[in-house]
Formats: sequence, structure tokens, C-alpha cells
Amino acid sequence: MVTPLGAVVRGLLAGAAGTAAMDTLLFARYRRGGGRRSAEQWESSAGVTTWEQAPAPAQVGRRVVEGLFDVTLPPSRARLVNNVMHWGYGIVNGAGYGVIAESLPSPKIRYGLPFGATVWGSGYVILPAAKLYEPIWKYDPKTLADDLSAHLVYGLATATALRLLSS
Repeated sequence: MVTPLGAVVRGLLAGAAGTAAMDTLLFARYRRGGGRRSAEQWESSAGVTTWEQAPAPAQVGRRVVEGLFDVTLPPSRARLVNNVMHWGYGIVNGAGYGVIAESLPSPKIRYGLPFGATVWGSGYVILPAAKLYEPIWKYDPKTLADDLSAHLVYGLATATALRLLSS
């Protein structure tokens, strides 16, 4: 029998698997493009030492922490905040997927495609509103396709992991 707590826990684990799959694809693209960092350096955002060079997940995390706790995070925290936010976002989205998918009579792995596309699309709504991304129409088709395909991998891997965990 499916319980809400069980669905959340399985979703969290599935979201972690989905994030790992997405990062594997992104790292492979990075290396194919000439990147030289090791997988560990790349995954842990080695080299991110300032807020100016920190990607969107770090910027969102910085705003949340500074706004909630009325503190100023030093640049030395950019790397950590980026990793916590990136993985946290992927894992928490997996929890939501777990609850929804396990509420269905027969969840399918293919449901990971619209899930991944929804996560991708939400970023192009939320991040421009937060002034961290440009509006979606300002990106070239290749950038959007690369980003979408990575999120589709995330969605499919999350759905696959959830299916395996639910068996």
C-alpha cells in the first residue's frame, strides 16, 4: 500500500537519481566541449569563488538565505550554496513527482518526460522574474534544446528510479 510519506521518501531518492543522471549528461557535454576539470571538481563547482561567477542556483540560494536571516553571505560560500541549491532543487522536485506519480493508478516511466519539461519550463518563468535569467525568447534554440534535453533526462531518470523503488 502506498502511503504519502513513502511516496515522498521514494520521490526524494528518485530526485537524487534524476539529478545525478542529468549531471552525468551535462558533465559529458562539458568534457566533449574541451572541459578539463575532473568529475569531482566539476560536480562540486570548483573554481566558483565569487558571487559574480556563481550560477543561478547559487544566486537563488543567496537571496533566500540573506532575505530570511538578514545576513550577508561571503563570496567563499558561493560554491557551497550552488551545490546545495542544485541538488536540493532536484531532490525536492522528485518528492513532488513521487507524490503525484504514486497517486496515479498506474504510473509510467514516460510520465518523466512531461515532468522534466515542466521543471525546465518553470525555470524560465521563475528565474527571469527573479532577474537571474533573461526571458526565454532571448535564448537561442540550441541553448534551449540543450537545457531541455538535460531536464528530460532528469525527468526520465527520476521516473525510472521511482518505478524501481516502488516495485
